[in-house]
Amino acid sequence: MNKAETEYPVQSGSTFLKGIFIGGLLGAAAALLFAPKPGRELRDDLSDKLALATDKTKEVAGAVTDKTKEVAGVVTDKTISIATAVGEKASDLASTVSAKASDIYTTVSESKQQIAATLHDTGKKIGDTVSEASTSIAADVTDASKEVADEASDAKEQVKDTYKTTY
Repeated sequence: MNKAETEYPVQSGSTFLKGIFIGGLLGAAAALLFAPKPGRELRDDLSDKLALATDKTKEVAGAVTDKTKEVAGVVTDKTISIATAVGEKASDLASTVSAKASDIYTTVSESKQQIAATLHDTGKKIGDTVSEASTSIAADVTDASKEVADEASDAKEQVKDTYKTTY
């Protein structure tokens, strides 16, 4: 039980009314049995007592109605308070999830850009290395071609010299 239920216990209205009705009947019966008055006077007294019991019943019913309205107001206020708190917590949670998702997206995007930049730099370095190697190989091939041409020229001259000396 929560605080409101212990402070404002709810009683069954029908049980209470039954008790009043039975109590009124028992009181009327006791009054008839012990009344030393004549019939008309007794009926007037019973009518007065019944009117008094009716007034008391109406008064108690009004108090029960007021108490019920008060408890309903407390329950309504508590329900609104709880619903507001739950709504705020849900909103906070949604904001946190959104912020974390945004952070993750930003981190992934930055990482993607860093990887692309690294790949670009690496590709450029590989291109430069291949270009340097190509230039170096071209120079070596040119040098080797010159050497082969020189060797071929020397061999040609030797063959000429050998041919002239033999003929």
